Amino acid sequence: MKNISFSKIFNLYQIDKIGLNCFHIGLLFLASSAFISAIFLLFSLIISSSHRFNVYLHDKWNYPLLIAAFLMVLGCFRAYSGWLAWIGLVNWIPFFWCFWGFQPYLLSVDNRRKASLLLLAGSVPVVVTGLGQVWLGWSGPWVALNGLIIWFVAPGGQPLGRLSGLFNYANITGAWLAFVWPIALAFLLQPSLNWVKRGVAFLFGMSICIALILTNSRNAWGGMVLSIPFVLGSATWFWLIPLLFTLLLPVVFAVLPIVPFELQLFARKIVPEGIWTRLADISLSSNGSRPLETTRIFQWKEAINLFFQKPWFGYGAAAFSIIYPLRQGIWHGHAHNLPLELVVAHGLPVAILLVSMILVLLIISFKKCFLTVYHDRQSVFDRAWWAATFTLVFLHASDMPMFDSRINLAGWIFLSGLRCLITPKAPKPSFDD
Repeated sequence: MKNISFSKIFNLYQIDKIGLNCFHIGLLFLASSAFISAIFLLFSLIISSSHRFNVYLHDKWNYPLLIAAFLMVLGCFRAYSGWLAWIGLVNWIPFFWCFWGFQPYLLSVDNRRKASLLLLAGSVPVVVTGLGQVWLGWSGPWVALNGLIIWFVAPGGQPLGRLSGLFNYANITGAWLAFVWPIALAFLLQPSLNWVKRGVAFLFGMSICIALILTNSRNAWGGMVLSIPFVLGSATWFWLIPLLFTLLLPVVFAVLPIVPFELQLFARKIVPEGIWTRLADISLSSNGSRPLETTRIFQWKEAINLFFQKPWFGYGAAAFSIIYPLRQGIWHGHAHNLPLELVVAHGLPVAILLVSMILVLLIISFKKCFLTVYHDRQSVFDRAWWAATFTLVFLHASDMPMFDSRINLAGWIFLSGLRCLITPKAPKPSFDD
């Protein structure tokens, strides 16, 4: 491939101020209003893309997305799910554009720091509505700006008893809070904060932590713990990882069925009942069990069976939600695992292209953040950026929060930031007036 300079690919010296402002406003509103956020982010995409269409094919990271998009469209012509397959492309192809189009706004550590802090500030309504819902009995829907903002705050949470806030479903809220939790840690740990700002950062971080726990989302709990070592950095791993392992050991003993009964009983006296019952997947039904067809493992097994029957182009988007009820009598909207959902919906080649591209990007950026000497004073935000991205990948191993457009968009923005993180260091960009 013809060599081309970093500055030419990203057009560093032609980042429009209007586009950057639109991008920042879109990030601020992303959690609270998908509609308002989408308008501003779309404008920012159009502005950034208009400067650089001629260099799109010079970046090799775009190739897997282009090939995957072509295969997805091709598979729609004979999809089992019919017109739903075409609708399902909206969850993917527009975001491939986002991956490329948002890069000019995320080129430097300072750019990524500002973007992550705006997402964190935009999460305040998520935390406030969630805690108000659980502790003060708040309920919606709340409507503003003639319906441009609608918060469906369910009384008592959705499902009942679990904090859901304005997202109106606890697992989605948990995914969002687990995603911004590393940013909250970075905000608290950043250098040169005075004691007032650090106190605010501590209180907000604690609020996110409490709200996340109250979502009762196992995935979110795991993501919260998993991201801590990455934000604190590799220099802390020799003592932090053993400490976390020791603190989590009672939880492991309380949950695993192979643990001796006496030891498990002792552990369950230490660990709050709401935590170990949730992690052990014990339902509140009369017989203490749940139908096998509602479990993740059974859904994954069915997805694997579907894959072997049609491995190359899949059944089309939303096919799992059609086929699973016909076979098992219980509705589930997806396979609760991103790679399996991809192979069922779009086939093995698409799944390999997208999953491999994301994993390679995570591995290369991991080396940059944790295995090299990285002296930038704001590097804690790049570690948080990586940790937030990894948390979303982790969450998609046993759930599919990407079907919420806000989380999907946030995920592609952070993948875009990782692409910028692994580029050679460049001069600070100037702006078009």
